[in-house]
Amino acid sequence: MSPGQRASGSPSEPTSGDPEARARQICLRLLTTEPRTRAELAQALRRSGVAAEAAEAVLGRFAEVGLIDDAAFARAWVESRHYSRGLSRRTLSVELRRHGVDTAEIREAVDTLDPEQEVATARRLVEQKMASTRGQAPEARARRAAGLLARKGYPPGLAYRLIKETLEREGPGAAAGLDLDTEPYAEPDDAAEDPVLTGEPGPEADYSV
Repeated sequence: MSPGQRASGSPSEPTSGDPEARARQICLRLLTTEPRTRAELAQALRRSGVAAEAAEAVLGRFAEVGLIDDAAFARAWVESRHYSRGLSRRTLSVELRRHGVDTAEIREAVDTLDPEQEVATARRLVEQKMASTRGQAPEARARRAAGLLARKGYPPGLAYRLIKETLEREGPGAAAGLDLDTEPYAEPDDAAEDPVLTGEPGPEADYSV
């Protein structure tokens, strides 16, 4: 038997009958790998069979001392994912909900992202995509740029406007065969129906850890 290992169980998770000690160890192990939300840690404890009362006690103490801070998690997530991947406020909201962040904290976090900065990021993405597709048919270039923004959560109307601006800056020949006075990529914007943004109940999240 290796040093520190009990007759039953593993050295990483005590089996002394103290559920709170076990809950603390599970949470600390998860938090050493990456930040976690309270919901993610709660689910991990449930999956490990920790009693609900013990889990809630430990999670409450961790929140009191700042080891769990969903608001800080959400702010860091928004800043990191927007600047590294160019994700929109809407997509960031969806991701945070999947991590179990409260709707009010999601709103507060995404509100730190200036709408003008969001548009500037979308414009940069369009310019990069259009630059990488020079020489291809205008319609194909436009659709690829629109698809990129759609995958990152930007509304079709914004995508169309930025694509149009980029093509017009390139010169008359860049948009040959395209009617820039129509909006072929626009679809009804259902952001108002998004349960993340409205606070309405949505599908149950999977807080996989």
